[in-house]
Amino acid sequence: MGNPKKILDSLLVISYRSGDKKALELLVKRWNKRLYRQAFQYTNDWEQAKDVTQDAWRTIMAKIAMLRDSNSFGSWALTIVSRKALDSIKRSNRYYKDVTPSFWERQPDENEQDEVKEQQIRKILKILPELTVDQRIVLRLFYLEEYSLKEISEVTNVSVNTVKTRLFRAREKIKTILKTRKDEERD
Repeated sequence: MGNPKKILDSLLVISYRSGDKKALELLVKRWNKRLYRQAFQYTNDWEQAKDVTQDAWRTIMAKIAMLRDSNSFGSWALTIVSRKALDSIKRSNRYYKDVTPSFWERQPDENEQDEVKEQQIRKILKILPELTVDQRIVLRLFYLEEYSLKEISEVTNVSVNTVKTRLFRAREKIKTILKTRKDEERD
């Protein structure tokens, strides 16, 4: 048996396609907060996230008839929000030098109490604002949200090779900065 939440979403999608406006209201009620949080994770700005979410809902309503698999509504909607957020960031041409660490924080694993790892994570969080927006986005999607390279490619609308390149360059830049700071500490 499938996931009950996905089944309900699928039924709501099918009902909305059949002309049931109440089904859309229920989809919005079920998904709006999650889409809003997803938008905020990219934009780090509540107002911009609100605009992105509204824009995403317009797109969802316009394209829901083209959704091939109604069971995939959630991932489809999250992808739309992610793309809208990336577009919004590019339009506003903000590089978020002031990104707060909360943008990158992950839920701590109960088994992960290793202080050395935590210190390393804190060091990396301080470096992230020095990376480009594209590099930060692929790092976040790959390491924190555990998207595959193909999924990141689809969300960001670039080739898999471009995603690999951005990940590689981000890692190399982090290594270089960490090494430079370590060398400076020794001096």
